[in-house]
Amino acid sequence: MAQITTHCRISSPVPFLDVDVSKDNRMFVDPHSIRLQAKPQPFLSEAKHAIDSFFGEITACVLSRSPADERRGLDMLQHFEEPWETRLGLAKAGFSGHGGAEEIGALIWGSLSTDLRALVRVGILQHVEELALFVKGVDRDITSDVTTRVVFGALANFTAQMMIDFPEFRSGGNRSEKFDRQVWDPAALTWAQRRIELPVVNGKPLLLVPRDWARHTLLMSAGRFYETSVLSYAQLEQTVFGSDGKLLKTRKDDLKEQDALARGRATNLSVTLRAKSKDENLVAMFRQFVDDRYEPLTDEEIRHLLR
Repeated sequence: MAQITTHCRISSPVPFLDVDVSKDNRMFVDPHSIRLQAKPQPFLSEAKHAIDSFFGEITACVLSRSPADERRGLDMLQHFEEPWETRLGLAKAGFSGHGGAEEIGALIWGSLSTDLRALVRVGILQHVEELALFVKGVDRDITSDVTTRVVFGALANFTAQMMIDFPEFRSGGNRSEKFDRQVWDPAALTWAQRRIELPVVNGKPLLLVPRDWARHTLLMSAGRFYETSVLSYAQLEQTVFGSDGKLLKTRKDDLKEQDALARGRATNLSVTLRAKSKDENLVAMFRQFVDDRYEPLTDEEIRHLLR
């Protein structure tokens, strides 16, 4: 067991996650965390553009009435290869091969083209990280895998720069090789094959991830959305005036006992749709809530997570 810096004998501070190269590390690429960063450039801008162009194309297909666009939208969601090069995530919780990608892609497309279509149509569902709020089975592992594959090109460019900045990756017995990998092409709005050069560690390619692009949980998780925005809105719905004229709010713990407000993505969706009918955008409110409270992980927290 050894971290990248130990294996490659890099002694200076590094701007990438110093993962253990011999195992899966329990951190996950978080698209919303990427969205909140200011660096490293130009890789950050590349990643954001890839994420937004990909989801924008998916949602355009959702809103289209063309059968060809429907087939295209589903197809785009079914061409994910397991992004194991980062050493992040859970080996048995992601796509688990091409068959898994087809199944998960169909799950996401099915939700977007049915239950979530109204949220897409009115502009409430705008970002890939918001899928986890509503699609059962899409959590930190799947979100991380999807995001990693979509921003693979930006991560490859970042890795190439790190090999220049840290020549230890290709000296002292360390080496790199060229590989053909699937990347999202935001100009052509399609998946493409690209030859990239990556360090090779223990016989396997290594893709480096900027320090603040991954976390142990999603910033915009279904549970956090439920506990904050969803239950807060439900409180307002059920607020009444007491005999003394004061507002009486139902406690959130009591709301959770109501069948219609049980924890889960179905409740997240139903309450979000009710709020939409009153011109309230719970997803935008939640996004602002998350942004206002965002703090990057400390070095000590990251070291603890990567143990």
